Amino acid sequence: MSDFTLGTRSRAELKGVHPDLVAIVQRAIVLTIQDFSVHDGIRTLAEQQRLVSGGASQTLNSRHITGHAVDLVPYINGKLRWEWPPIYHIADAMRLAAQERDTPLRWGGAWDIDFLASTEPPEDLVAGYVARRRRAGQRAFIDGPHFELPRDRYP
Repeated sequence: MSDFTLGTRSRAELKGVHPDLVAIVQRAIVLTIQDFSVHDGIRTLAEQQRLVSGGASQTLNSRHITGHAVDLVPYINGKLRWEWPPIYHIADAMRLAAQERDTPLRWGGAWDIDFLASTEPPEDLVAGYVARRRRAGQRAFIDGPHFELPRDRYP
């Protein structure tokens, strides 16, 4: 168990987010070996349009707009850092927290798998996702900080 806690900004970002996802994030901050911040919870359509225009997102039908997604970014030496090794630690904690709560969770590092049923390390999940997309002749859109409740259970 870690000594990390969600800060004021992270708690504010969770306002309006589905309670099941909030509970997973709250448990993950206790389980993780990597401190993190909730960078994005709820987004407006205008915010999402800007992210799509800038290439940071691929859809206007984002789960952030409905409160079913969060972006968790590593917090290292007082700064938010978009670096893969610490993102993998956060993914591990989120997977474990979701498993404990028996709540389905989709991860932006490997969109096409059952994240909770997987046992592979997150870095292997990302590599597998990229390989599957390439074999299909498609580009992989990898969003490691992104976690969402799946539409089939949370419309």
